[in-house]
Amino acid sequence: MKKLKVLLLFGGQSAEHEVSVISARSVCAAIDPNRYDVLPVGISRSGQWCLSESGYNALDCKAVSPEKMTSVHLAIDSGELIQSGNGRPVDEVFDIVFPLLHGPNGEDGTVQGLLELAGLPYVGAGVAASAVGMDKELARAVFMAKGLAQTDYLVVHKSRWQSHANDVIEEIEDTLEYPVFVKPVNLGSSIGISKATDRDSLEKAIQKAACYDIKIMVERSVELARELECAVLGNERPQASTVGEIVPGAEFYDYSTKYLDDRSQLIVPADLPDAISEKIKEMSIEAFRAVDGAGLSRVDFLMSPSGDIVINEINTMPGFTPISMYPRLWEASGTEYPRLIDKLIELGLARHHQRSEVGSDVS
Repeated sequence: MKKLKVLLLFGGQSAEHEVSVISARSVCAAIDPNRYDVLPVGISRSGQWCLSESGYNALDCKAVSPEKMTSVHLAIDSGELIQSGNGRPVDEVFDIVFPLLHGPNGEDGTVQGLLELAGLPYVGAGVAASAVGMDKELARAVFMAKGLAQTDYLVVHKSRWQSHANDVIEEIEDTLEYPVFVKPVNLGSSIGISKATDRDSLEKAIQKAACYDIKIMVERSVELARELECAVLGNERPQASTVGEIVPGAEFYDYSTKYLDDRSQLIVPADLPDAISEKIKEMSIEAFRAVDGAGLSRVDFLMSPSGDIVINEINTMPGFTPISMYPRLWEASGTEYPRLIDKLIELGLARHHQRSEVGSDVS
């Protein structure tokens, strides 16, 4: 059987750069070498696409360092990687792209749009689903249209905060009760998120979130909530994994407890009544279909002490680090990590083939 060449994109320009590198390292270690050859392409924090030179492997480092790599770019007309210095194509022909990028300029539809223009098959959600999933405000609007329960929230624009901070604070306090969570609208991995319990901490939380995005979401806290997650896999007929639970080692599941320490507990499967688990699975598939998901997503929920379940967000390219919930949920559901990668590649190729047939059917 001919091996497939997989172009693995990692790094990127977002604050989740280091998480992406860890995810890519994990995928490279787990992918079946008898079925695939992997071409790792790192994207620096400045957006430069790079190939590792002899003796240097960007996946061994925390961040992509362009000065130690060969600069390349993707040619839209041919779908080839071109060496930026001499204009020559890279002597590598790849069958599919795995954009293992988290956050803006990677998970938000921008890279997906580039790959669509180049006519390349790729793993994961398309342009629209990626954009909606990344923008928490848009995702909330879609979930609301589908009748999926969620917490009360407000969205504040950075420009308004900078010019009318007192008005913003008063509007939030008139609409929501403390405590509230404050987060950048277009970011993941719990970066820039804070919990505010009074006016002073609210101001500091908004200021912090505004460092990462021009839109800030303020949402009502579900106190003593259980944090539940479900993984979705598929295209037109998606399947939901078993449900997992996160017990944060801190007050909430922030960036540090996700990636830098082992204080949090990931319980798979979650100790839930069957009816609750089935409801979460159904809501996960509803959310996936609502944004027109493809390939994979992880859907996050909060369950109050009274048993009310609200959707928190959808992640169209969830983390693939060794401690990430997405692969752990599928492992608990009977799909080991290497087979999960196989399925994602198969789904990406199938979606590309299906979309390619649309144009050929027009006479």
